[in-house]
Amino acid sequence: MDNLLSNEKITLRAMEPADIDLIYRWENDPELWTVSDTVAPYSREALMLYIAGSANDIYTNRQLRLMIVLNATGETIGTVDFLNFNPIHNRAELGVYISPAFQGQGLAGETMKVVNRYAAEGLGLRQIYVYVPEDNAASIAMIRRAGFEEVGILQAWIRRGRTYHSAVLLQKVF
Repeated sequence: MDNLLSNEKITLRAMEPADIDLIYRWENDPELWTVSDTVAPYSREALMLYIAGSANDIYTNRQLRLMIVLNATGETIGTVDFLNFNPIHNRAELGVYISPAFQGQGLAGETMKVVNRYAAEGLGLRQIYVYVPEDNAASIAMIRRAGFEEVGILQAWIRRGRTYHSAVLLQKVF
């Protein structure tokens, strides 16, 4: 079943109105706000408008969100975000979220295989990059296994409450 948006384990697909409950739950989880640059909850209506207004065109929106689907069950297990797309330099920031119930099963790594292929061949990107909190060793290791190289440490980059934490900047050049 391998194509640009899938492999044997997962498939990436566009957001659908039926995803509203998952997106609402994930976007409004304060535990995730430090890595998503969110400071307040989203209303269901705002998220519905976001889904409806998404052209699924990285050139139009300068971002693209795809849902991660587990092929074996059809369950939606997370999201992939291409953010801060720069068409001049052909690069985008990457965000990957796997729901806690599906973490630790190698599904982020499977997702990264598809993401790398889609970013290079489907979107024609020259590079993608990620910021990972320095204390998130599991994510850093997974991103490295996906072929990303550490290119720097961003000091005091992420605020959690009243303290600041460093982030590792990792980059993949195609």
